[in-house]
Amino acid sequence: MITLDNILETNRMITEDNLDVRTITMGISLRDCAHPNITQFCNNVYDKITTSAEFLVKTGEDIENQYGIPIINKRISVTPIAIAAEACKTDSYVPVAEAMDKAAKEVGVNFIGGFSALVEKGFTHGDKILIDSIPQALTSTDIVCSSVNLGSTKAGINMDCVRQMGEVIKRTAELTRDRDAIGCAKLVVFSNAPGDNPFMAGAFHGVSEAEKVVSVGVSGPGVVKHALADLKSADFSEVAETIKKTAFKITRVGQLVAREASKRLGVPFGIIDLSLAPTPAVGDSVANVLEEMGLERCGAPGTTAALALLNDAVKKGGLMASSHVGGLSGAFIPVSEDQGMIEAVECGALSIEKLEAMTCVCSVGLDMIAVEGDTSAATISGIIADEAAIGMINNKTTAVRIIPVPGKKVGDVVEFGGLLGHCPIVPIRNQWSSEAFIARGGRIPAPVRSLTN
Repeated sequence: MITLDNILETNRMITEDNLDVRTITMGISLRDCAHPNITQFCNNVYDKITTSAEFLVKTGEDIENQYGIPIINKRISVTPIAIAAEACKTDSYVPVAEAMDKAAKEVGVNFIGGFSALVEKGFTHGDKILIDSIPQALTSTDIVCSSVNLGSTKAGINMDCVRQMGEVIKRTAELTRDRDAIGCAKLVVFSNAPGDNPFMAGAFHGVSEAEKVVSVGVSGPGVVKHALADLKSADFSEVAETIKKTAFKITRVGQLVAREASKRLGVPFGIIDLSLAPTPAVGDSVANVLEEMGLERCGAPGTTAALALLNDAVKKGGLMASSHVGGLSGAFIPVSEDQGMIEAVECGALSIEKLEAMTCVCSVGLDMIAVEGDTSAATISGIIADEAAIGMINNKTTAVRIIPVPGKKVGDVVEFGGLLGHCPIVPIRNQWSSEAFIARGGRIPAPVRSLTN
């Protein structure tokens, strides 16, 4: 039973603690769009997206107005284009990205994801075309997002792709240098990528998904911070219990929105992703939640332990609130999108090395990190390889969204705007070369834990 106290508490979480539904994302299968003619395929893609998502934005706005719950973004994810477009007789999928961009703008969403390839065990012809097309595709579009999954616990790590993605990221940065390498902010490299993730830039509609689904990503680090504010002397058992109960409440809000969106659109409900996704707004920071546990600054010794507790408690609370929890679900630690993380980097408390350690226990990985523009492709590939290894060995999703900003040095700040925020250039302190290591190529074999049958 919903009581007056429940209503008042939810209202406070929204008005004072930045609680929101970060995204309603419609996943759309493009497998029936296949055609050998690239122009016809692009027309099929445009028609499928605009027809399927015609009422997505209006539905989100109607739910927002009826329930008073902020819904920040409406998004679309599609079948990985490397799969959907593979029948096309072409050497570039850039026209497909442009068709996606046009269709997404027509229906009014904020982003569309799925310019993607799944290559953890090797490349098909379509995979190679897709990856080669990424830099130009992200340059010639505005709201298209791209991802490449190059590692998994079951398959190992495709080191040929690791090497190539360092080069792709560098080319993307150069082609969008007039916009501070914004193309790289729309590109994620994954290990163990989930096919039901509603968050950008890594969303795509997995091959095992239904024809269409609606998934919701909730947020609320500010709500968790507020809940911990009165527990200054509490032990960690009480801290974990409080976070779990708070995550339950946050997830129930997302569940309500997801069910309503599913019913109104006539599309099956997919999952709730209960990730604590921060924003640049003051008071909406995962770093501040960790500091509320007693750390003087995010990055201090104990930070990884605090994040592990937070991530686990959030998942436990969410699982009690919904039977369909999926996606990434946990705590995000993007630098540019989290004011507390930004401040920690600026004062020297948080480094890329400490962030890497934190990715062992967070829900994703190294996210929205701006580095010096002259960082080599091999160094970027080395960072990707390290993150992929963490994901592979620990059977979790890890990712890298790194932005080498041309012309920028340590001490500079890059402004991306909106939810992407701003970021000080994060130093890579270890300047020793990874060139020979990355040049080996091949595949790092899957670990022993992959043999679960």
